Amino acid sequence: MTQIAAIIGGGVIGGGWAARFLLNGWDVRVFDPDPDAKRKIGEVLDNARASLPGLYDMPMPAEGALTFHETVADTVAGAVWIQESVPERLDIKHSVYRDLQAVCAEDAVIASSTSGFKPSELQDTATRPAQIVVCHPFNPVYLLPLIEVVGTDANADMLSHVEDTLRGVGMFPLMVKKEIDAHIADRFLEAVWREALWLIKDGIATTTEIDEAIRMGFGLRWAQMGLFETYRIAGGEAGMRHFIEQFGPCLSWPWTKLMDVPELTEDLIDQIADQSDAQSGMYSIRELERHRDANLVGMMRTLKARDWGAGALLNTYDKTLNQTLRIAEKIDDIADLAQPVLTVDRAVPIDWTDYNGHMNEARYLQAFGDATDRLMLIIGCTPDYIANGGSYFTAETHIRHLDEVHAGARIQVKTHLMMGTGKKMHLFHTMYEGDRVLASGEHMLIHVDLATRRASDPAPQIAQNLTRLSDAHADLARPDGAGAAVGVR
Repeated sequence: MTQIAAIIGGGVIGGGWAARFLLNGWDVRVFDPDPDAKRKIGEVLDNARASLPGLYDMPMPAEGALTFHETVADTVAGAVWIQESVPERLDIKHSVYRDLQAVCAEDAVIASSTSGFKPSELQDTATRPAQIVVCHPFNPVYLLPLIEVVGTDANADMLSHVEDTLRGVGMFPLMVKKEIDAHIADRFLEAVWREALWLIKDGIATTTEIDEAIRMGFGLRWAQMGLFETYRIAGGEAGMRHFIEQFGPCLSWPWTKLMDVPELTEDLIDQIADQSDAQSGMYSIRELERHRDANLVGMMRTLKARDWGAGALLNTYDKTLNQTLRIAEKIDDIADLAQPVLTVDRAVPIDWTDYNGHMNEARYLQAFGDATDRLMLIIGCTPDYIANGGSYFTAETHIRHLDEVHAGARIQVKTHLMMGTGKKMHLFHTMYEGDRVLASGEHMLIHVDLATRRASDPAPQIAQNLTRLSDAHADLARPDGAGAAVGVR
């Protein structure tokens, strides 16, 4: 049964929450009196559809249903998760909670996106305090995994359910043990923000120079190691203790003004706004969002290849997705051996596209290479088999590019085993988006003894699986384009 999430407040954060739930298969119901809410959320969803699925190497669930409602009561009907993202005013939030608790299910989670208020402040005056918990996200909510979860003694029993729900949509719930104003992450951001304001006010740096200092330097380190692992490395072989001994005295030096904030006069506001306009005013907000999303996907996929930081979380969620729509890992997993084998089922990541806006030609080869790797696994050429000295090397490849495909599109590759005898394995891959044929890849592989680097016969169990599959595929029609070479019309 499809679960329902209610989004109360459809601004930047609310729209991001809507996309995160919707693209993970939830039905989403939105309440926002803004007449432009439907358009704004629609634009956020366009960006999310092009970026979020590309983080994973498995297909995401079928998208849920999105509806907009004119009353809170209609919005929360049937909802098990209610995400409040209204303005950061405590009186407004208290009023919203009173309205929500008058009509919502008593066991529904009411999660607040607040960046500053403590849960005890939110629960004050509530009819059912235990129902309200802080779930503070980071923009864009549909890509960045961190959620700061903060509760009180009143709802301690509910927090494990909250954690499981967030992990179930691919997020990383940081379970904050003690409530504090601004939680954890925003306290760091506030410190950097305060110092940046002083650097501008004192004429030391512009908005562009400050952003370059972050994104060309420590921002890259923080993205994959955080603060303490970064400084541990800075301590050299002696580690963190040596770092603190070397740099600890700096804490007493008057380098920063972290507890002193410049007055935000009209002159300072104009100065910051003018510099920001000069820096990036040539882009629309949606263009900036698309650049941001593409950069985040690229960095996070790199971390994924290293199984590090946020990338390790993506790998874990891939395994979760694979449990619901499983691609075969061995020959006995295949329901119908007489049909081409599904070897790839995934979305096209943003970083797979080129200057024409469609999938780069090198990525077709990567997708077909992934399909070959999957078929090798199916026939028994596993990592253990390879570690023991046997594998397949590709001897020849021919790819036909038949149609365009864009970022976010769900592609499937189906593989026809045309020959699997002796040392040779002849594969024909066909790539689809739905029923549309996008490309084909024909590959001849040779089994190799990794010790001698020469052609050799595969182990008996692999030869047996190849025979079994090639016999099953023997009655398939010869694929269109098989055996073709580059031709000139």
